[in-house]
Formats: sequence, C-alpha cells, structure tokens
Amino acid sequence: MNPVNSLDPQQLQQAFQVFNMASSELCLAYAELRQQALGLTHELALANGELQRQFEQREAQRASLQRRERLAAMGEMAARLAHQLRTPLATALLYSAQLGQPALPAAERARFAGKIVERLRHLERLIEDMLLFVRGVRAGSEPVAVSELLREACSTMEPQALARGLMFEVKDECRGCMLRADRQALVGALLNLLENAVQACTAGGRVRLAAGVAHAELVLSVSDSGAGIASEVRARLFEPFFTTRSGGTGLGLAIVRAVAEAHGGSVGMSSAPGAGSEFTLRLPLAHAAIAGQPALRQGVVDDIAAAADR
Repeated sequence: MNPVNSLDPQQLQQAFQVFNMASSELCLAYAELRQQALGLTHELALANGELQRQFEQREAQRASLQRRERLAAMGEMAARLAHQLRTPLATALLYSAQLGQPALPAAERARFAGKIVERLRHLERLIEDMLLFVRGVRAGSEPVAVSELLREACSTMEPQALARGLMFEVKDECRGCMLRADRQALVGALLNLLENAVQACTAGGRVRLAAGVAHAELVLSVSDSGAGIASEVRARLFEPFFTTRSGGTGLGLAIVRAVAEAHGGSVGMSSAPGAGSEFTLRLPLAHAAIAGQPALRQGVVDDIAAAADR
C-alpha cells in the first residue's frame, strides 16, 4: 500500500497548519531581527557621528593648543631676540662713535673697525638662527661637496679661533662625498657647532673639524679641548632657548638637531668634565654619493626627501 494514500486528509491539513504557523513565526522573528538590526545600525551611526564629532573637537583643540604654544614660543623668541640684539648693537654703535674721532691713531681705527665687523657678524648669525627656527628646516636636493662644506665652515671660523689663541684643525677623510642637501642649513649647523667649540676653549686650546665615512653614514664631527659639559646640562642641550651663555639664544643646537633630522640623520655628543666635548652629525649615505661609486637612483633620494619633509 502506498504510504501517501494512507494519510488522513485531516492530518495533512493539520500538518499544513503547523507549517504555516512555523513560517509565520519565522517571518515575525525575521522582521523583529531586521528591526533590531536597523535599530543597532542607527545607534552605531549615531555613536560614530558622536565619535567623529569628538575627534574633530579634539583635533580643533589640539590645533588651537599648538597655535597658542607657537605664539608663546614666538613671543619668547621675540623677547630673546630683542635682548640679544641690544648688546652687540650697542657695542657696534660705541665703536662707531670712536671712529669719528679725528685724532684716533690708524692702529686703533683698524681695531675698532674690526670690532664693529665682529659685532655685526654676530648680529647676522643671531638673526639667521631666529629665521631658520621660525621657517623650520627642510631637506634640500642641491648637490653639495662635503669638502666644500668643510672649506666654507673653516674659512668662517678659523680666523676667530686663531684670534682667541686656539689651534684649528680640519681632517677630511670623506673620500669625495657629495650630498644632496640644503647647503646653507648644513653650513649653519657646522658653524653653530664650531662656534660652541671655540667658546668652550681658552687660549692654547684646540678645535677640530673632521669628516669621514663609517657604517654607511657620513660622519661630521666637531671636538674641542674645553672644560667639558656637566651631566645635568647635557640632558637639556638640544632644547630650544636653553643656553648656558649670557650671549646665546639657545637655538644653535636645536637647529643642528633639526637640520640632521630633516636630512634623515642624527646628532649626538660625548663629553666629560675636564676632557672636552665632541658633537657628531651623522647623515645616511642615501643622501650621498662617494667618488668612484655608482650614483644614487634619483627616485630613492626623492623618496627619502619626501619622507623627511613629512
């Protein structure tokens, strides 16, 4: 006998009713779940909107805080600049007044003229440091011979070192390195380091500028035979506006660090009381080409420069 033919029509009707009820319940459950999902989606959208609003609010607050901090730094910088400019300017004016004396001997006239030029150069350095700090430092792409950097820094600082009774040494072991860099910024960094070294020494001392290649890096170092730097001072040396000199702006070493980092490098120092100090500027050879070796692919240099700009 066929099992289907043995089913009672009433049983079939009951089975269809059960199926319809189950289908209705599933439809209701699906509709409820869909409604809950829509509700959750709406809540998530509201929460996301609130998070976005809070993020934008925090970003606005952060930008406002940075602006206030920069304004405060600029105010402090302006006050320091006015203070630093006053002394060398007053000195230059004093020497200028002496030059107006008709009976002034030629030797004294030449000495006063030299003092005026020295003070004016000091003013120029102060203004350059301030402008560089305000503008910020960016990696350049100008091809620069390291030997030319050394020569330019030496021509500026050697006369000052000799005038103070110091021995000035230059050692170039960079094997003809060529940098793609901001020439003016690198020269300024070296001059800041050399000026600090000259100031740290007394008559009979030694200042040394050296360049070489080590561990895939160009290494520029400035050392002196001065009294060294105390440990509590070393921790703050690279902070903007921190200085231990009455005539300093406190921007020199901060600018040196900014120049090094903008070119993908770093600056370090070693010092001990009574044993002098040495500052080392390291630049990766990705920014340099050594004579006799294949030149860098331009895209590599551009990629590194773009990363430094960010």
